[in-house]
Amino acid sequence: MSDEVNLLHMLAALVFGYLLGSIPFGLIFTRMAGLGDVRKIGSGNIGATNVLRTGRKGLAAATLVADALKGTIPVLIAGLWGPQFAIVAGLGAFLGHLFPVWLGFKGGKGVATFIGVLIGLEPLAALICCVIWLAVAFAFKYSSLSSLVASAATPIVLWLLGEPGMAGLAIILAALLWWKHSQNISRLLAGTEGKIGQKG
Repeated sequence: MSDEVNLLHMLAALVFGYLLGSIPFGLIFTRMAGLGDVRKIGSGNIGATNVLRTGRKGLAAATLVADALKGTIPVLIAGLWGPQFAIVAGLGAFLGHLFPVWLGFKGGKGVATFIGVLIGLEPLAALICCVIWLAVAFAFKYSSLSSLVASAATPIVLWLLGEPGMAGLAIILAALLWWKHSQNISRLLAGTEGKIGQKG
């Protein structure tokens, strides 16, 4: 494969991942259910956590699964042409969720899509990441803290599993995820972050 053809395939994988990743399932599902614009309630986020604030657990679960799948599917499809294409498609999917073209590049925080990309790339790493998330959530009751710790640990997990290329991608994704959680980090430091299950 020539360098030019390889570059075009890489670009195609990136765009394919981005377009799938940018589908705002949380917004679509809540509107279909007659609940209006999810961006006008709670945190204004389009992810499952904010969809849950509508009181519709089923919609929140559907959003969680869909947001994860839009990370997994492009990785698996692009991966048919090689692991490097899977990595690029995963980056595209994550960027699409964070910066969807359909919503003025204002998207979600990326946790579900992060896990979805991991599932497509290295299921064992995804499982370990979820275990870390659950352990931190059980110990401290903060969803945001769980996501921050799990995402930070993921590059190390991938490196230990012998996947340095995937670890490099995970560093980029984790950095973006931390940036999108900047307000949560400020609230955690101030002691004002809401805990899991906490009302209001």
